[in-house]
Order: sequence, then structure tokens, then C-alpha cells
Amino acid sequence: MNDVLNEVYNPDVLECIANLSNDEVFTPPEVANAMLDLLPQELFSNPNTKFLDPACKSGVFLREIAKRLLVGLEKEYPDLQSRVDHIFKNQLYGIAITELTSLLSRRSVYCCKYADNKYSVTKFDTLQGNIFFEEGKHLFVGGKCLHCGIGEQSFKEQFTDKEEKHAYQFIHNLMPGELENMKFDVIIGNPPYQMSDGGNAASATPIYQHFVEQAQKLNPKYMSFIIPARWYAGGKGLDQFRERMLNDRRIRVLHDYMNSSECFSGVEIKGGICYFLWSNENQGKCKIYNHDSNQNTTVTERELLEDGNTTFIRFNKAISIVNKIGNTKNNFSGLVSARKPFGLATNYRGNKTMNSESIILYENNGSSYVQKNDLLKGFDLINKYKVYITRAYGAGEDFPHQILNKPFLGEKNTACTETYLVIGPFETKTEAENVITYMKTKLFRFLVLLIKNTQDATAKVYQFVPLQDFSKPWTDAELYEKYNLSQEEIDFIEAMIRPME
Repeated sequence: MNDVLNEVYNPDVLECIANLSNDEVFTPPEVANAMLDLLPQELFSNPNTKFLDPACKSGVFLREIAKRLLVGLEKEYPDLQSRVDHIFKNQLYGIAITELTSLLSRRSVYCCKYADNKYSVTKFDTLQGNIFFEEGKHLFVGGKCLHCGIGEQSFKEQFTDKEEKHAYQFIHNLMPGELENMKFDVIIGNPPYQMSDGGNAASATPIYQHFVEQAQKLNPKYMSFIIPARWYAGGKGLDQFRERMLNDRRIRVLHDYMNSSECFSGVEIKGGICYFLWSNENQGKCKIYNHDSNQNTTVTERELLEDGNTTFIRFNKAISIVNKIGNTKNNFSGLVSARKPFGLATNYRGNKTMNSESIILYENNGSSYVQKNDLLKGFDLINKYKVYITRAYGAGEDFPHQILNKPFLGEKNTACTETYLVIGPFETKTEAENVITYMKTKLFRFLVLLIKNTQDATAKVYQFVPLQDFSKPWTDAELYEKYNLSQEEIDFIEAMIRPME
């Protein structure tokens, strides 16, 4: 009978909680512990070390820290209850993102949703204990919240008076009074990722960067967050954050996952996920771990920005390839149009009938016909050969990747809506067709992959792609030979990119 009971599966409850959404993802205990492993382990043997999770959801970080401290401080506090009291009252602090997660976090950490309850593992004088929550308010300036960027109109449309407003304390100048003057050794967590901003469709503004920046202002010794990897090269409003991060030599370790489900089972976060260790008093190169979808890992210690680059090269094995291709100042992005090459939005629809003055319009659901005077710009492109490619594709696709949708020839007297971008123009049909052969190569799409980590494939994602002589078609074999790529480099490209049939 005992053998049967020992075989009964008894999972950790925090491994079984469903995520609130793709924006507010619960951290599995395994991932939380991997992040804690990055820290100097002597921190867990020091009775003065103070930890803060500024975005508590399940309480998993504080709970796993408590486990380590209970072991590390055993000699300092031999009596278990004295050790528990010291750890929970003097070393562990959290700020919850909602009232619900404050209750969940206290239940995980104190074994009771109210810290002043007799069933709490340590008795506090207040029901919150050291896991705080206070409903905040957005500060709207010019139609957007000054702290998180949510649109005022969007806010009014989304939330009623009875709903939590997601004005997260930590980034809305609502630091709990008990924590205002406290010096934290470690700030660690998994912040909310974005807020709807009132833009078109499901437009959203990232907010995780505000948690990172606010944590830096508190000047901890160490900081570790798990956040979307979109900040490497894209993301709305992330330009300044990206520049600061990529030039910050205090980021000493970066774990990068192209497939977010490697960290969060069943959750798709476009562009993948990453977590990092920031060490305030220790600058140097960053140890970068690339985790691919086949559970392979490569590790290289390098600068986040290679010499001469303004973009983070995500893959360690890509560094030598980029260096062999060399300077791409005059790159393929110069051939790629801006959004709305003819001034027509994605929802624009042309006519289903044509006349002698009509031109073909490629739109979201196929093609139609328009008159030239229906276009708002791009008139110089109409009577030229060109290449069309959709502006959005993939970023959550299966491994190996295609990266770009299939390009197709744009004949003379054609135009498109915002669904597509124009590459060109070209004087001859042959030249445009040769460009398509180049775009279909694995090397071309691999170089795009180095920058494109979201669905958007705007001109900037082509910055690593060199121009070629388009009087001839191109194959991967020719390109590999031209740039003297090694077999190992070729194998890496071939493994990462699937054929474009």
C-alpha cells in the first residue's frame, strides 16, 4: 500500500495554474529557480540579504527564495520558527500586480491569503504582510498615461469603475511606504508584458521595460527579469530602452529562447522570451545562452553589440557569418518601401470590374482594380517592374523557419494596399525575377531572421542583407561560396531555415 501511495503524482500547485493571458504569464517554479541560479549563492546564506519581486503573480519567486534561505540560514537560526520569522519579515518583499495575485502570492508564500491570520506560517500585524497591493491610478497626459503608455480613450472603453485598472504600483509611483527607503540586494520577477493602447485592432504598448527601468532606479546589487525578446531589435516605443540595454555592460548573463513555450508551456510570445542577470558592481562581457526548439544550447561570452553594429545579433553562431559578409551599409533595406507604398490602408478595397484605365491592386483578400487617381502616392512605381511581399509574416512559426512570406513579381500597372511592401523598382522583368531568387535563398532569410523577431517585416529587418548583382539569379550554393562560409556555418543556416517552395 505504501508503495502505491509513493507513486501517486503530487505536482507542485504552481506548475498547474493556468495563465491569466499571454501578457500576464505565471512563471513555472523550474524557470524561477533557473533565474535564481544566476545569482551568487552566498546571498542565500546572508541574513541581511533583501529580495523584492515587484510584479508578484503566483508568489513563486518569493517562495523559491524562501526555500533557499531556510537551508542557507540554518546555522544562523537553528530554531525553525525563528528562522521562518526572520526570513519572511526581514528578507522577502513583494508588490502584487492585482488584488487576486496578492492573495495568491500570500497563499503561496505564507500558506495563508491574509498574513495576520493564525494559519500564516509567520504572524504579521497587517493582513498584507510584506506582499503589498494598492489600487493605482493612471496619470494621463496628452491622451496617454505618463507611466505605462495606455491610451486614455482605450482605458475608458476597457475598464469599468468596479474593475482593476492595471495601474501597476511599481511603475506608477506607488511604492509602498514600508519599502520607500529600503535598499534591496536583489530585484527579480516576471512583469506584465503590455497594455492595450487604443491603437488599431489589437494594438498594444509594451510595459515590461518600465519595470526594468524602475528597478534600476532602486540601485540593487542584482536584478533579473524574464521578459519578451522583442526588445532586441523591435517593439513599439522600445528604441531608448534597447539602446540602454545593449550598451549596459552590467548585463552579465542572457538566456535567450526563440520559442517561448520552452519557458511557458502552451504560451506563444511572438519573438520568443529571455531572462537576464544584471550585476550593478560587475561590468564585462555577457555570457549568452541560445536555447533552440530542439533543446540544444550554445554558450558564448561576448559583447551585446559587436563592433560597428547597432543591432544585437541574437545567435552566437551567426557572429562569424555576419563578419564574413562584412559591412552592409548599402544594404537590401534601401530597396524596400515604407508602409503604405501607394497610400492605401489594409482595409481598402478596389473594384471587381475593370476598364481600359484600370490597374491591378493587390490587397488583403486577393486582387481587385483601381484607377491611378485612386492612389495617394507611389506613382513612380506603377509603370515599373517590382517585387511584392507581405509586411507581416510568422514570428511564431514552427522550427525550422521560413521567416518571410513568398515574394511575387509585380508587373507594370500594378499597385498594392498596406498589406504588402514594394521592393524595387526595376527596369526589367528579369532583374525583378532575379531578386525573387535571392529572397528565396536560405542565407537571405537567415540574415533577415537576425533582426526580425516579430511578425513585422519592414525595411529595417533587411539591414544585414547585402545587395547583389541582379542581372543574374542566385542560389545558396553560390552565396555560400561567395562569402566563404564554412561547412559548420552552412549547416547552421540550413538547420535554421526551411526551403521556400
